[in-house]
Amino acid sequence: MATPRGEWGFATPLDDTSGEVAIVGVGDSDHSAASGRTQKEVAAQAIDRALADAGLKARDIDGIMHVPMAGMEFTDDDFREYFGVTHDLWVSKQGGGMVWAATAPHTAAMAIREGKAKYILNTFAVAWATQRNSMVGGPGESHAKELFKQNLEVPMGWFPQPVYFATIARRHMHEFGTRPEHLGRIAVACRTHANAHPGAVMHHKPLTLDEYLAKPMMVDPFRKEDCCLISDGGGAYIMTSTERARDLRQPVVEVAGVGLGNSHTGPHWSQQSAFTSTPHVFSGGAFGMAGITPADVDVFTCYDPFTIVTAMTIEDLGFCPKGEIGAFLESTPLSHDGGGLPIQTHGGMLSHAYVLGISHVVEVVHQLRGEAHAQVPDAEIGIYAGYTGPQASVLVLRKHRG
Repeated sequence: MATPRGEWGFATPLDDTSGEVAIVGVGDSDHSAASGRTQKEVAAQAIDRALADAGLKARDIDGIMHVPMAGMEFTDDDFREYFGVTHDLWVSKQGGGMVWAATAPHTAAMAIREGKAKYILNTFAVAWATQRNSMVGGPGESHAKELFKQNLEVPMGWFPQPVYFATIARRHMHEFGTRPEHLGRIAVACRTHANAHPGAVMHHKPLTLDEYLAKPMMVDPFRKEDCCLISDGGGAYIMTSTERARDLRQPVVEVAGVGLGNSHTGPHWSQQSAFTSTPHVFSGGAFGMAGITPADVDVFTCYDPFTIVTAMTIEDLGFCPKGEIGAFLESTPLSHDGGGLPIQTHGGMLSHAYVLGISHVVEVVHQLRGEAHAQVPDAEIGIYAGYTGPQASVLVLRKHRG
């Protein structure tokens, strides 16, 4: 792991739940530009597909997890309304996408351990492409409501997210010699994998490194291809005990480790002393819980709103030393068939869909079952690294052998 620079963050201690739970059903909604669907309709489609994938009925679900953000959740009442059931459900608001797409399995493991539920659903969806005309600043709207940002960052022009992360990317280039072509390698790998995925928004739009470098700047040093999409879409996955999972239809994919790191400065990146790092510096406890090292990872996915976030995540989780991402990207194949570190094998938020990490978990499960569109040969261990700015998380999934 990278060495933390200063006392700017910390790891959240988590009980060891390695091997206790498995993901037994996964589902993606249709991912698209503006579709006219509501966020609830998108989530329900993903849930319906996850249930079918697991061979379960809605009545089998006795726990639900959703994001702790008003207007973006799919609640127990929504589940009952859309799926015509009436039974009580264990409910947790520590689920959904982003950082929680990685930590939800740990919360679920504790609930299953305590007998609160047997089959727990985690889901997240957005209809931001459809809602875009009513959103001021797109996803930046929620940031604009935060008082610190309103009164310090926004008046200085440091808003919204592309501006934040372009500044971070430029600083990374200044500190470590990172170059545009390094970020381009990440963007091209994402697009290449999306071209193999029929459900990806950018499925029919190839991209080469030369084409990337020829694109105009949007927010220096970012081109449009360095930035995530705005999409309608979502995903869902269902968890149960590993023992119970053996009796279901799918190969068992177990949760081997979970880690959570935090920044003391919260969402205020302008105040973080380690400006070119993420709280992933503190989230690598997932590897220890799973009993692995970064070298053991066959499939790498991470929350990737911008190429620089992927670059920093790779560094901060110890796949290469801090500041050496350029050399790493020059020497390490990123493709599913390249024998290096296959990244974002469905295309990520840059080229698959901007559904805030939930589809990354779905993709890792498909990879470990051996049924992905851009399949990594003999994949046994995959990770999803979640991120919100204030927090970063890691979910280690492992092909079960038993």
